[in-house]
Amino acid sequence: MLAETLIEYEHDGVVLEGLLVTPDEAAGPIPGVLIAHAWGGRGEIEETCARRLAALGYAGFAIDMYGKGVRGTSRDENAALIAPLLNDRAMLQARIGSAFSALQNQSQVDSNKIAALGYCFGGLCVLDLARSGLAACGVISVHGLFAPPEGLPPQPIQAKVLALHGHRDPMVPVEAVNQFEAELTAGGADWQIHVYGNAMHAFTNPAADDPDFGTVYNADADRRSWAAIRFFLAEVLG
Repeated sequence: MLAETLIEYEHDGVVLEGLLVTPDEAAGPIPGVLIAHAWGGRGEIEETCARRLAALGYAGFAIDMYGKGVRGTSRDENAALIAPLLNDRAMLQARIGSAFSALQNQSQVDSNKIAALGYCFGGLCVLDLARSGLAACGVISVHGLFAPPEGLPPQPIQAKVLALHGHRDPMVPVEAVNQFEAELTAGGADWQIHVYGNAMHAFTNPAADDPDFGTVYNADADRRSWAAIRFFLAEVLG
């Protein structure tokens, strides 16, 4: 059995709400995994991930980057929601930092064993969590964006980094992958990038079916990436 609780937290006057899912009979504080959403806001994919992680013995926390109840229902709405955060990466880093603190503060969670996972835009968010210098045990970007923040001084990257990337993702071309590798190396990170051939953006989303936009589900990449996620979390969270 799993226990689910909605957790309110705040950043810069904005009330945010995440879903915490834990094993119902967890003995003592357990490792936590923060889950950052794609550009539409916290939804079924992130909440399902939290439940899957709780079934493995972690505290899964599907976070909110926009504000309590704020969701996008179209590409235009989604683009409008993510724009302020993409344009102000210091604010993005502070906001995901508030979610990190909220998870650390839960009594069921071992505050020294926290990892973060994110999908698409959420992948960028968890990479920025690592870029901010917070001592997460590890971060996982799942078909995430790699662009580094401009104008922010680089910090040593303490978190181990796993990026799960589709080779045919038009939003992250090969040149961006190479630049990302150089950034992680310069930051002293312990990093891995798994590249899945024939996979495009959003390869873990069964509803993704828009080749012209570059978002297509890929069952093989989805299965392989989940295996990589499980192995990585077992390594960094013990």
